[in-house]
Amino acid sequence: MAKSKGGVTVSKVWKLCEPIVKDFGLSLWDVRYVKEGADWYLRVFIDKPEGVDISDCEKVSRAINTPLDELDPIENAYCLEVCSPGIERELIRDEHFEQFIGADIMVRMRRPIEGIGKDFKGVLRGYDGGMVTISDHSNENEVTISKKDAAWIKLDDFD
Repeated sequence: MAKSKGGVTVSKVWKLCEPIVKDFGLSLWDVRYVKEGADWYLRVFIDKPEGVDISDCEKVSRAINTPLDELDPIENAYCLEVCSPGIERELIRDEHFEQFIGADIMVRMRRPIEGIGKDFKGVLRGYDGGMVTISDHSNENEVTISKKDAAWIKLDDFD
């Protein structure tokens, strides 16, 4: 029940934030409503090709604060955080996978894959309907996994 409620909250916040974020020339990467310890966090991840900076985060935070209070999608107290998805950003939405085909990625599976293991790195070769094709760095073989079988898939910054 709580997961469904969180999904509704995220959906409402996404609809509210997306046009505001676009007005600043940014894109909305993700919205997460999570409990950490005793505290709840509403995290709004923003992005732009050259990367976001603290002033982008401040502008968006100020711009969404009042509309969020008016919408009041969250019953309990929470901390609003507007931030960048980071260099090792998690790929979540279909458009994330499509945007980063050819990029180096890190994968953590929920269960190990025979011959590969639970954690591996590779190149994102394709994405189709939730199926992710990866060229594994360790053995150059291609593997296709279901996105839902991965704990996470992130961009990999080899530097």
